[in-house]
Amino acid sequence: MSDKPKFEVIDRRKIKAEEEQEGQQQPASPAEAAPAPGGGPRLVVNESKSEARQGTKPAATPKVAAEAGAELPPPPTAQESREQKAAYDASAQRLEDMVRAQNPAVGAQPQISFEHLVQQFYVSAMIQMGAGAQEGQRPRVDILGARTTIDLLGVLAEKTKGNLTEAEDKTLQTVLFEVRMAFLELTSMITVQGMQPPQPPKKA
Repeated sequence: MSDKPKFEVIDRRKIKAEEEQEGQQQPASPAEAAPAPGGGPRLVVNESKSEARQGTKPAATPKVAAEAGAELPPPPTAQESREQKAAYDASAQRLEDMVRAQNPAVGAQPQISFEHLVQQFYVSAMIQMGAGAQEGQRPRVDILGARTTIDLLGVLAEKTKGNLTEAEDKTLQTVLFEVRMAFLELTSMITVQGMQPPQPPKKA
């Protein structure tokens, strides 16, 4: 059994084209044509695919395993990327307008920057190492998950070398140093605890 992580890449452009083709060939049933209450998406919990589509044949979902030697779907064209980015920005703006309409006191969301990405990795790593536990509760430690997150920060630092501003590079290097130091301290504690002999039972 291979230790390499496996994931699947789905070419959603093919799915969309096949769904459009199915829609032209077969008329939609009244149940499928009816929009969800309120015009929004419907959350499906513990419902099989056949139940979700009410007995209709599910659309084919082409999957490509992103393993060694596997062929990935072709990258999107520049026009596809531009159209998708424009649609994404418009959808995100509609969502923000809805949130601000219901909560007028909420200001505009800050623009996501490189520092936000680094901070997200930092917070994830520290939580995985037990930080943020409520007072009186035993911290839950995912040391292997923390190692993965820290290694991802290392990959980010390696791949962005020479392409960051001075402030961005300083932030990344500082965060990487801090999480690695916390990892070293935590693993030292785990090692020491693991090497301690068991305590003899107390005499009555």
